[in-house]
Amino acid sequence: MSEPLVIIGNGMAAARLVDELSKRALGRYAIAVIGEEPRLAYNRVQLSSVLAGDADMAEIELRPASWWRDRGVTLLYGAKARAIDVATKRVSLENGENIGFSKLVLATGSRALRLPLPGAQLQGVHVFRDGADVDALKRLAAQREKIVVIGGGLLGLEAAYGLAKSGAEVSLAHVTDRLMERQLDKDAAELLKLLIESKGIEILLEARTTRILGDDRVNAIELADGRRLTADGVVFAAGIAPNMELARDAGVSTQRGIVIDDHMETNIADIFAIGECAQHRGVCYGLVEPAYEQARVLAARLCGESDIYEGSIVSTNLKVSGVSVFSAGDFMGNDGAETISWRDFGLGLYKKLVVEDGRLTGAVLVGDTSAALWCLELIRSRADVTQWRDALIFGRELCERKAA
Repeated sequence: MSEPLVIIGNGMAAARLVDELSKRALGRYAIAVIGEEPRLAYNRVQLSSVLAGDADMAEIELRPASWWRDRGVTLLYGAKARAIDVATKRVSLENGENIGFSKLVLATGSRALRLPLPGAQLQGVHVFRDGADVDALKRLAAQREKIVVIGGGLLGLEAAYGLAKSGAEVSLAHVTDRLMERQLDKDAAELLKLLIESKGIEILLEARTTRILGDDRVNAIELADGRRLTADGVVFAAGIAPNMELARDAGVSTQRGIVIDDHMETNIADIFAIGECAQHRGVCYGLVEPAYEQARVLAARLCGESDIYEGSIVSTNLKVSGVSVFSAGDFMGNDGAETISWRDFGLGLYKKLVVEDGRLTGAVLVGDTSAALWCLELIRSRADVTQWRDALIFGRELCERKAA
């Protein structure tokens, strides 16, 4: 008889876990997936494409309903988990239903932060995180409104690009001196800023928002230096926070996220966590690839295989506001590291590689990211690149010819 496995969360991490389990031991578990959003799991990374009108929600679904059905998965979407009873091993839903489990996986993801600013609750103030947010922002953009996006990380840039492409006049206010400071160095961020501004988006750096102005509805934001930006709408895209309240209330250990060990298990036996809600060795990744790696390790564990998760090399390989961007590893470099860089801002290209002790330890690419997977492979494998040192910046093909 199949063992009951419940997954709370119907996002990318949950979908990958089901996929991994079905490949290893189809039928071993009777899987129920509980998702709060009223739709099938979708590729959250592609939400900006939906906002921009380049795709619709159906096109970014990870799997059709038939895929879940063929794997014997019970999908409960549009259903919110209310509580976990650890003693009786049951999950209660807000609709009154109770679901028993032998093993429970928390894949509850994260939510967009709504900064605690005066005026943050006015009409016209939004976040950008899920399908419902996209629907609201598309309606706003369709009115050709003036919109201010607060936050110059990945989420903010994607929101700004999607809104601008939908017809809105967009300004982006970012508190630090460069865009995507967690993923890019100063030169790469400077090029990205130029490329985004060429799309008609106004970028304001070192611009800290202090309050949102308006009576019932937003009409402007005020910055710390006293400037005011007219706004018919405001989008918070200034970070995310793990959804861990359900776990915490059940007695599961939480800090910045749900604390897990190298097997994805929490402090309570048979309860696991993966993805953006999870904290492993003090780190909450908030990225897709670590979630997929965690799903693979957990599937192996649940199927009796020996595998551990030792953490992920953080990488970003995306189109950011229509611009190809890649970064991985220690792209800033330690004191003993060597930096190799090449840039042509006229062509919109920038490359930077960091080599330490004969190994590639970090990389940043903007404009042309065709070498991204190769760079990531070198970083992860810790391959000796000494023999390619003078050709490394020019890509894989030249290095392989040199080594032949």
